[in-house]
Amino acid sequence: MSMRVEFDEPKCVAAGQCAMVAPAVFDQRDDDGVAVLLDAEPGPEHHDEVREAAAACPAAAIRLVEQQ
Repeated sequence: MSMRVEFDEPKCVAAGQCAMVAPAVFDQRDDDGVAVLLDAEPGPEHHDEVREAAAACPAAAIRLVEQQ
């Protein structure tokens, strides 16, 4: 299974949930706290935490596209 992460930066409210839950895939900018997508196609070992990060995002700024 493959996963692609789509991140809508303008929607981000800098809550930091994604970076805490999936630090291999998301980080935050130091100046304003807005999330930064580090890996748009994370490996299978990160899929569960990326799903959790998307579910925890208060702004619904993370969209996942998964294919078999």
